Amino acid sequence: MEKWYVLSVGKTLRCMELASFVVPVDMINVNKEGTLKEIKIALLGFGTVGQGVYELLQKNKRHLGEKLGLEFNIKKILVRDKAKKRESQAPDELLTTDFKEILEDKEISIICELMGGVEPAKTYILSALDKGKLVVTANKAVLAEAGAEIFELAEKKRIFLGFEASVGGGIPVIKTLREALIGNQIERVTGIINGTTNYILTRMLEQNLSFEKALEEAQNKGYAEADPSLDLRGIDSAHKISILASLAFGFYIPYNKVYVEGLDEVDLMDLQFSRDFGYIVKLIAEARKIKNQIEIRVHPALLPENHILTSVRFNYNAILIRGDFVGDILLYGLGAGKEPTASAVVGDIVSSAEYLFAKNHPLIPYPKREEKESFIRPIEEGVFKYYFRFSAVDRPGVLSKIAGVLGKYGISIASVVQIGRQKRKGAVPIVMLTHETKEEKVISALKEIDTLDIVKGKTKRLRILD
Repeated sequence: MEKWYVLSVGKTLRCMELASFVVPVDMINVNKEGTLKEIKIALLGFGTVGQGVYELLQKNKRHLGEKLGLEFNIKKILVRDKAKKRESQAPDELLTTDFKEILEDKEISIICELMGGVEPAKTYILSALDKGKLVVTANKAVLAEAGAEIFELAEKKRIFLGFEASVGGGIPVIKTLREALIGNQIERVTGIINGTTNYILTRMLEQNLSFEKALEEAQNKGYAEADPSLDLRGIDSAHKISILASLAFGFYIPYNKVYVEGLDEVDLMDLQFSRDFGYIVKLIAEARKIKNQIEIRVHPALLPENHILTSVRFNYNAILIRGDFVGDILLYGLGAGKEPTASAVVGDIVSSAEYLFAKNHPLIPYPKREEKESFIRPIEEGVFKYYFRFSAVDRPGVLSKIAGVLGKYGISIASVVQIGRQKRKGAVPIVMLTHETKEEKVISALKEIDTLDIVKGKTKRLRILD
């Protein structure tokens, strides 16, 4: 038997009554005419994102109803402390501290996990999927670290799992990779996907601020957490590129397979020297296919001044995707914050509602849980151009000694600048740009150079991405 439900003008979804895909009828309240009327939702967590989702659904309830013929109502909100004062105050009857109350409620069809962290979020997501609830999550950490188990269960249970808000805030990058570009073989995903570090690098370069001063400013404006270590060490970006790469290449790539460097090696001097050479420094997350391997990494990099990503300033994000048929496309926008993230979550809620109607297996596959570790290319095999900044004593023969070691390892110098003692006291900087060379050669050469008595301190090294 077939049923037809009209969601809006011109949008009709076919609903096949297949026993293995049937959603319990009390998950959807239907009026006498057979038109979908109400879908009930639970929020797990009522922090910044949770409150944003609550506010959006309250404010745009009529707008969504007119567009879709649906009424989305939040029935329960899981919190740790019901008495806590929040910017958005929900009615007391919506709040609960008991996840089982949500899990066992047959009227709740969609559970939105907005807590963050790996546990108890992982347990809650798996329990919800196993119970037949549709799940929407904004949690990048749980997907990057435990996504194999989560994706596998969603596939096994044939249940929709939405995670648009896990990467890029309001930027629809997940939907783009899962649906719009599904006909392409993705060759590369390159992005600025952390607003905190991008804001800091922008302010340092444009206002000649120290790293510490730029970080303090970002915290004062709410662009950086009180403890920004996950952002500054590149961990946040690594979680996100893990998710994007898994979607792009079709198999699960856990976070611990991502090569990560943060902003530890960057200071204002490096930003200024890079600009003198015609480059801008950004914290880049990149995953690319090289023959039968995937190279996936997060690190600061020099981009040419005319590169499209160098125009991405302050706390904005951008993701550049290359497909074999579509070529290059760029997605740009605010990568975090209450409103953009809430927008992405509600988009997934609507997609979940479509699945409730279709009662069918989601067409777009999840990343597969496969043992493909050998497909991850070690960073030592990478080939890049490099920026080096040596701190050396100012005396004759220094440059030739450094160049001699580089030559020993087959590293060719493209440009060099040496600042004399007349401008700086003590050790002076020598800045070099190289031609393309293998990372393992650079590691060996710099290890030897840093032991020379003419070099004071560890050499600064940044990759150049043309």
